[in-house]
Amino acid sequence: MRTTTTVGVVGTPLDRVDGRLKVMGAATYPIDVTLPGLAYAVLVGSTVTSGRILHIAVDAAERAPGVLAVITHLNAPALAPAPVTLRMGDPIGPQPLPPFQSDAVLHYGQHVAMVVAETREEANAAAALVEVTYERHTPVLSFDDPRASRVSHSWTPDYKRGDVPSALAAADVQVRQTYTTTDNTNNPIGLFATVAAWDGDALTVHDTTQHPHAVRDMLAAAFGIDPTGVRVLVPFVGGAFGAGLRAWPHVTLAALAARVTRRPVKLVLTRAQMFTTVGHRPNTIQQLSIGASRDGQLTAIEHVSTSSIGMADELVNLITYGTPHAYACPHVSTHATQVRQSIPIPGWMRAPGEAEGSFATESAMDELSYAVAIDPMELRLKNHAHVHPGTGLPWSSNALLDCYRQGAERFGWSARSSEPRSMRDGRHLVGYGMARGALGAYQPPCKAIASIRRDGTAFVRSGATDIGCGPYTVMTMLAADCLGVPIERVRFSLGDSAMPRAPQEGGSGLTGALGNAVQAACVDLVRAFVNLVNDDGASPVKGCRLEGITVRDGGIQITEDPVRFDDCSRRSIRPLHSAINRCARARQWIRRALRRGPRRSGSRHGARHSSRVGHRWRQDSQPEDGSQSDHRGYCHGNRDGAAGGNCVGPYRPSGDHVAGRVRRRGQRRRAQCRRAVRRTT
Repeated sequence: MRTTTTVGVVGTPLDRVDGRLKVMGAATYPIDVTLPGLAYAVLVGSTVTSGRILHIAVDAAERAPGVLAVITHLNAPALAPAPVTLRMGDPIGPQPLPPFQSDAVLHYGQHVAMVVAETREEANAAAALVEVTYERHTPVLSFDDPRASRVSHSWTPDYKRGDVPSALAAADVQVRQTYTTTDNTNNPIGLFATVAAWDGDALTVHDTTQHPHAVRDMLAAAFGIDPTGVRVLVPFVGGAFGAGLRAWPHVTLAALAARVTRRPVKLVLTRAQMFTTVGHRPNTIQQLSIGASRDGQLTAIEHVSTSSIGMADELVNLITYGTPHAYACPHVSTHATQVRQSIPIPGWMRAPGEAEGSFATESAMDELSYAVAIDPMELRLKNHAHVHPGTGLPWSSNALLDCYRQGAERFGWSARSSEPRSMRDGRHLVGYGMARGALGAYQPPCKAIASIRRDGTAFVRSGATDIGCGPYTVMTMLAADCLGVPIERVRFSLGDSAMPRAPQEGGSGLTGALGNAVQAACVDLVRAFVNLVNDDGASPVKGCRLEGITVRDGGIQITEDPVRFDDCSRRSIRPLHSAINRCARARQWIRRALRRGPRRSGSRHGARHSSRVGHRWRQDSQPEDGSQSDHRGYCHGNRDGAAGGNCVGPYRPSGDHVAGRVRRRGQRRRAQCRRAVRRTT
């Protein structure tokens, strides 16, 4: 299948589709959300670094004007920890533990109380009245504290290739250096905010997050409800720099406040709390030992890192992850250790771990260049890994050598003097340096939905987020090309956990994963229309195959015969409408029967997505754009383009007699719908 659009969208300059909303102030961020009856929550932070809460005096706060509730560990319910998702498809790892579950104080600024009031000003005033008495403990704040416990994470095991000790001992030249990096706080301009509202057992949350589905899963686990009963909305995030990748305790507290007060609640962190409660890049100490021959050929690399971690956290820090395949070196070993300290919970921040690791490795390489008297650029060219050093397999792509050459040309590297303090620009000393940086690439699983509406416009959506990297625009362009429609007739939507699951916006992995999912969904949608007109004698493209068509101007054209063109986007909606209606009526009958019939204890009834990916037809009771209910055909694609032909109903009845009859009736009606769709012309 080939695509042709009116303007050739992908690869051409285009104003951001969400740019106007942002510059006009019309984009709604979580902090902007307001709901009827909204209450406000304010957090009280610990004033000690380590210890135990002996007493909390809340009487004065509870009597303050406008106060609805004061919540502490003394009256908070038991909250379950979030599920662990540590895999390449969702490499966020363990989430922070739920708040208000004990009297232990593990770091300065830890949430110890929450005040909920009618206004934010009243909540702030009452929070100042909360008095906490502590039993102070001596905090652990250094790597060499004998009380500090050391942990190694199973996801970052030690690496060993060759015999490093022997190679280092036999090396002509050795460089041994220790490097330290300090803490960095993400702290974007926009304050993190959460708005939570309950409707029975259904929870809706507007949250500043880079991973709506992770927040959904965390909240579902914390409150013991089905994940389908939690909806996380974040159409616009603002800045985050990785701070939004974890599901933080204040999100749980906002939902808890809304449940206790039976009111929608907004919780906005203060600037000070942004430093202590939503993560930071942890500090490190790294020892690098490099062995080389006199001519600069690497013979051994040893990389040992130590980084800080919270007292009760399991953050994965990939400091030594990139060292084994950085250079062509026969003997390499790495070892990473984390030391528990009385510090705020760390998080992910801009190439987490790899930035610190690359800094140490490249600094040591620079020292080696002076030790062997070889230009730093030439040293790296000499030791470039033309294949993967660990496996010997060729790289799928590797433009590092081109980067070296272009960088040298643009910066005038050939005119550089290697002598320290030898280059000047008037009164100013000038120094030239260079380093190699690398970030591991991966492509997590991702799903997207593409649909064609009655008016021929396309609607594509996925539960991803956008922190400014441009998914709104990129996916709109891609969908326009795949469907062959003008870009102004395509809308892409994201930031909703009710949409198909997408990975986090982080690690430079979203665009590739989401792009493949969007492309697969759009191609499957075109395939559905091809199948629809394939047996239509009145269609100019009768008998066409997906491989022999071009999509353009909202229709299908035979590639080898441009005259044969069918505007299927308008032509096929009406016949499909009756078949979709029959599917909708069957599902409505199932819903009514399930409500009447007995349910097996513990059974769950709710919307679900099939594990298979294929053509499915549904009636959206509430479209994501807020318009009226609209019958639509849509295709559900994943990143590898797999497709199935199953039309799967959205409900899983229980196993009792009544539900069994309902299931069989639903299966028959869905089969009728499938046959109707195939017959439709």
